[in-house]
Amino acid sequence: MAHAYHDIAFTDAVKSIQDLRGSRASYARFEDGPLRGDQIGPNEAAFISARDSFYIASTGATGWPYMQHRGGPTGFVRVLDEQTLGFADFSGNKQYVSLGNIKGDDRVSLFFMDYANRTRLKMFGKASEIDPENHETLSKLALPGYRTRVERGIRIRVAALDWNCPQHITPRYTEEQVAQVVEKLTTRVAELEAQLAQ
Repeated sequence: MAHAYHDIAFTDAVKSIQDLRGSRASYARFEDGPLRGDQIGPNEAAFISARDSFYIASTGATGWPYMQHRGGPTGFVRVLDEQTLGFADFSGNKQYVSLGNIKGDDRVSLFFMDYANRTRLKMFGKASEIDPENHETLSKLALPGYRTRVERGIRIRVAALDWNCPQHITPRYTEEQVAQVVEKLTTRVAELEAQLAQ
């Protein structure tokens, strides 16, 4: 299959439903040609580096999927090369469900969201804990000045990625984004008040 994400996601069961619902032909046309969707390009790298959170899904020994939110300062997920992401994993509630899951089955699914611009990037990969003695890689994940303790580094070897359509994404904005807009309005109000006072 020419698209790595479809190759993983479009199982025979999925294809049969696509046939039944009438969307199979539109996806089948992407199955020829050179392989794509298996590397992080400049657009994906820029998008990931602008995120302050993402969602990661793993599967436990019971077979149940587990979804978790991961957050940090903007850019805490680092693109290490065309097929590798890394991020500092911070101290949390100490349940370690995702960490335990990837010890048994390293396959994960990631979802990066930009709610303000209604954009999302989805990804399949294989996750592992970075060896605490691997100071070179861990130094690339360093977050000087960030207030939370880093417990470990996590590496994701990207198997496939795909951009998703903006349909049904409700725009949401961070406090910082709202503050930027409000600051412009506050400045303009002050200017107008000064003019009125004259």
